[in-house]
Amino acid sequence: MALATDTQGRHSVSPDGRFLFDSDEDVDRGPDFAAIRGSAEFGALRRRFRRFVFPMTALFMGWYLAFVLLAAYDHPFMAIQVLGLINMGMVLGLAQFVSTVVIMLVYTRYARLRLDPALEAVRASSGEHS
Repeated sequence: MALATDTQGRHSVSPDGRFLFDSDEDVDRGPDFAAIRGSAEFGALRRRFRRFVFPMTALFMGWYLAFVLLAAYDHPFMAIQVLGLINMGMVLGLAQFVSTVVIMLVYTRYARLRLDPALEAVRASSGEHS
């Protein structure tokens, strides 16, 4: 018994061309992912996604690395008292959590305003409905 795979990644073991897990009523084979991946709408969606994610990731990683380096090598700076027993290290450490939440909120807004319309364009061009 030989296992054959078509261009959409489906596996067939029967000589009549039926695919594993297909039923008789399974006429619709689903979306053509290769065509979607090659479409202009999908390319625009990927560019919009990358335009936000890559710079934001670099910014956050730089901020995190700066915090770690300060904590490891600049003890006098991190020990500066800000308010009572609260020092600069505690403030910057809590700022890591705050910046994570801010990035999440900014991304959510960006996705709602910029990515979701582009995703709908990809779905419309592929004939899929949300």
